[in-house]
Amino acid sequence: MGRVDRASRVIEAPAEAVYRALLDREALEAWLPPEGMRGRIERWDPRPGGGFRMVLTYLDAADSPGKTSEATDVVDVGFADLAPPERVVQTAEFHADDPAYAGTMTMTWDLDAAGDRTEVTVTATGVPPGIDQAAHEEGIASSLANLAAYLGAAG
Repeated sequence: MGRVDRASRVIEAPAEAVYRALLDREALEAWLPPEGMRGRIERWDPRPGGGFRMVLTYLDAADSPGKTSEATDVVDVGFADLAPPERVVQTAEFHADDPAYAGTMTMTWDLDAAGDRTEVTVTATGVPPGIDQAAHEEGIASSLANLAAYLGAAG
């Protein structure tokens, strides 16, 4: 099956609220960028077959050079499958000249509801080889922590 990057977290929010945060433009801009980055969505089409373009900017690019430019990662994300409120499957392609970042990565967000709590598991396959696995899993975990904080503040 190849490389699989994965992270999970229990979030103190019902699955419906988590699912909404995965498909809300302003919410994604607020919580999706991992620690040390900020994000801006340039295009938005939240439906199966639609997607978005996110520009991620490193707050300090000295230690983390970007994939698209010195300080940015630009990624086109497609919504491959939407199964409310249980799963969101995304495809992601980075804009990069370096072939180590080429290809389509699949990110599956599984939501396992348990009352007013939801275990969110993110599984990434087809990860470009230029992306370090430990750093990628740390970034996913950081985004999940941001999601938990965002939903805690919103609730």
